[in-house]
Amino acid sequence: MQKVEIHTEVLNDAYLPFLEDSTPVQIFFGGSASGKSVFVVGQRSVIDVLKGGRNYLICRQVGRTIRNSVFNEVHKIITEWGLIGLFNINKSDMVITCQNGYQILFTGLDDAEKLKSITPAKGVITDIVVEEATETEPNSAKQLEKRLRGGSESIPKRLVFLFNPILQTNWIYQTYFAPIAWADDQREYRSEDLSILKTTYLDNRFLTDQDRKRLEAEKDSYYYDVYTLGKWGVLGDVIFKNIKIEDLSQMHDQFTNNRAGLDFGFSSDPAAMPVIHFDRKKNEIYLYQELYERGLTNQQLAPLVVDMIGNNPLKCDSAEPKSVQELRDKGVQAYSAHKGKDSVNFGIQWLQSLNAIHIDSGCINSRREFTTYHWKQDKDGNAMRIPTDKDNHIIDATRYALEDDMEDREATSIDNPFYF
Repeated sequence: MQKVEIHTEVLNDAYLPFLEDSTPVQIFFGGSASGKSVFVVGQRSVIDVLKGGRNYLICRQVGRTIRNSVFNEVHKIITEWGLIGLFNINKSDMVITCQNGYQILFTGLDDAEKLKSITPAKGVITDIVVEEATETEPNSAKQLEKRLRGGSESIPKRLVFLFNPILQTNWIYQTYFAPIAWADDQREYRSEDLSILKTTYLDNRFLTDQDRKRLEAEKDSYYYDVYTLGKWGVLGDVIFKNIKIEDLSQMHDQFTNNRAGLDFGFSSDPAAMPVIHFDRKKNEIYLYQELYERGLTNQQLAPLVVDMIGNNPLKCDSAEPKSVQELRDKGVQAYSAHKGKDSVNFGIQWLQSLNAIHIDSGCINSRREFTTYHWKQDKDGNAMRIPTDKDNHIIDATRYALEDDMEDREATSIDNPFYF
């Protein structure tokens, strides 16, 4: 291979000490736009594979989210650094192979069989990187650790977690942070087995002034702590306290009284669609499937919807009648939700009144939204009984899907066209 020079000016200073760090478990976490993913997923992986000896496996909980996230991040770095001639980029299989034979592989943790079968063309997997690690389950981490066994002892193996901190109830906090009494103002921790680095937007010198102002302007205290300051979140005024996270994969055949709703989105907001079974007798709902993707046109969205719910009805945000019609033109049985006066608070109260809201453990966006949805606070920190209008796309779509039930109509899944 030709000689390649990569200057440190392309890296943020905070990450330079970790360029060749060999600690077995490494955690990079903190606020949004801190550059942690660019460094670990993109820059360090490309540098290590170019040097030879290391093969990367980069994961997210849900496989379908990889192409437009971590895979693109690596591809972008290779292109920006002018290295495209040294790599074979297989977009269909999501495998990036350097000329020296070492690879960067990608997979979702939701496909256990595929995870077991992934093997690099040369050598063994030396580095496993888990993006958005707070979305994963503890068992997934154990399975990943097993993949790091074997091979030469001369190249230290590394398991790396990347994430925004979310909530202290998360298993990562309980496993790695609580035992070392991590402090909110702490930036770094190092031991023989574990390294932790917290960074924020202030550590990213490549941000624009507009990016910085947007993060600094956040008014909600929870989102400011988590996404601006990179602190582990604490929520005292969560709205839904009847949430149960479970593996519902073996129950799908039992779900016959179903509804689906859609909240439209494109660039900054996702198109969000939950599929829900309503158990009237138990007064419980089961959210067992979700669609949650950005950048989809209605033409691209329609076949994904049909693949999930077939020819069954879909209640959509009535604020976009043109989009509803475009979905109908593409074969989706889409209808506008009624909404109505005070529909948001009414819908929230109805959902709160349920005996349980069961959410499949694989529906990571639904889990996040329902468990972190909280009331706004006044200047003294008191809850105002006004929901924070952020990260509520699945929740809004859930209200649309269940609006007929909320109105307590005497329809059943047999004679109501909106149930399936």
